[in-house]
Amino acid sequence: MPRNAFYAQSGGVTAVINASAAGVIETARKHKAKIGKVYAGRNGIIGALTEDLIDTSREPAAAIRALMHTPGGAFGSCRYKLKGWRRIAPSTSG
Repeated sequence: MPRNAFYAQSGGVTAVINASAAGVIETARKHKAKIGKVYAGRNGIIGALTEDLIDTSREPAAAIRALMHTPGGAFGSCRYKLKGWRRIAPSTSG
């Protein structure tokens, strides 16, 4: 029985992210015996946490192919920052 997949975008959204999404969805569609549906989280991981998912199987193949040339983030994005998180500077010692 095939398992479903989950896809989430994060960070600065660009056409490159949409091309990655198209690649994931198209590849999953080619392997239906292993991968059932691909769900995308609306606004990245926030969509997973709030169960706001997009069933990409409802989109025609032409719409998925068009993602390769679509600017921005088709499924939205999340730039959520954890409170109290400190960025640690990279070490300069060798």
